Amino acid sequence: MSAVDLLVVGAGPAGMGAAIAARRHGLDVLVVDDQPAPGGQIWRAVETVAATSRGRRLGTAYQAGAKRAEAFRSCGATYEPGSQLWQVEPGQVEPGQIEGGFRAFLSREGRARSVRAKAVILATGAQERPVPFPGWTLPGVLTVGAAQILLKTADEVPEKPVWIAGSGPLPLLYMTQLLAAGGTIAGFLDTTPSGRLKAALPHLPGALAGLGKLAKGLGWTLALKRAGVPVIRHVTELAAAGEGRLQTLSYRTEDGSEGTVPAEVLLVHEGVVPSIHAALALGCAVEWRADQQCYAPKVDAWGEGSLAGVFVAGDGAGIGGAEAAELRGQLAGLKVAAKLGALSEAALAAEAQPLSRSLARELAPRPFLDALFAPRPQVFAPADETIVCRCEEIMAGDIRARAMVGRPGPNQLKAFTRAGMGPCQGRQCGYTIMHLLAAAQGRPVAELGFYRVRPPLKPVTLGELASLDETEAAS
Repeated sequence: MSAVDLLVVGAGPAGMGAAIAARRHGLDVLVVDDQPAPGGQIWRAVETVAATSRGRRLGTAYQAGAKRAEAFRSCGATYEPGSQLWQVEPGQVEPGQIEGGFRAFLSREGRARSVRAKAVILATGAQERPVPFPGWTLPGVLTVGAAQILLKTADEVPEKPVWIAGSGPLPLLYMTQLLAAGGTIAGFLDTTPSGRLKAALPHLPGALAGLGKLAKGLGWTLALKRAGVPVIRHVTELAAAGEGRLQTLSYRTEDGSEGTVPAEVLLVHEGVVPSIHAALALGCAVEWRADQQCYAPKVDAWGEGSLAGVFVAGDGAGIGGAEAAELRGQLAGLKVAAKLGALSEAALAAEAQPLSRSLARELAPRPFLDALFAPRPQVFAPADETIVCRCEEIMAGDIRARAMVGRPGPNQLKAFTRAGMGPCQGRQCGYTIMHLLAAAQGRPVAELGFYRVRPPLKPVTLGELASLDETEAAS
């Protein structure tokens, strides 16, 4: 069993920022990531793509990740790509101390091992919010994020015109990237409800501190208009249909207008939510974020959670974007260095001050964007015949039928229906189940809580478990 000062989980902007900051003060840092190269989702494959024509099409924000990855590679942290974290156990820790440390279990190349760390920074990022609707499990229906991964890593451009449905900055960005790569767009079904701009306007003065981000979004919108992309606004309902794969797409708008169009590819997106499963597995407290309609770990200004020595950095602590994630990672790395005695409190304050100011600027537009692009109510209220748990093929009607039998919460419902028991452990159904229960029982969704997360966090083979004994004996 190896031992390090700091274990960083994830090599996106937050994880790289944390490792660089901690290494600057001499900590022994191990960074594990399930991807084959650093960058996370936002800078995926950036080391090989940034300098190519594909990188130029993806934009300057993407290309900037190459320098971040280079700095990370040279900072001296031990980096293990292709590693799967499947369990973390806390040691005996006194309040406010982290000497008890943690034991993390990892799998890489078919073999498992454990690592002891004095502190852990979870930089696991975010995931797209699940959007269940009739036909969403058909081949040909993907998320915008999945399509963007294909574009970044393989320059994959759909042969046929694609339909895109959803709300938020990511669909706008992806559509401009797709057009630059030679793709075609059949139409954009904008699901942003009417009246959202009015609701967001009170937050606009504060958002002006991050005017550059708002200008980017406006620029993407104008580019799509110049390209003549058809836009259907205020879409409330979607349905995909086909024999064995997507063939038609139906939609309804707020004013009752309906349409059915031929479609071979549909990309959907209704925002992103923090990846909280690792934090939940460790026993970290989470809180309901009404502004972002999701749970996020309770953390202080440094990213430290309710369990001493566990930090959550980046979008895993609340959605803020790549630049904010990198700054949060740096702050967490510095705080760990201070807690381990490698940095004085005075030096910590001096280094953190400019980072905190920059972070405030980066987060300034969030209240405006969160109000403007809050998910439409229909995302959480799929029709009875809609599959909501893909792993166990449980339908919304099954959840509603069970919701009034003893007024169960998500964990009781898991036992009744198996919803949330599959390999994803509720990543794809958790929020939908919560909202269905809350609506049926007439209580606030925040009262219900989330699934209780059990180890392993990701599927582990018997061979990997067997190899754990061998690696422990050899160490």
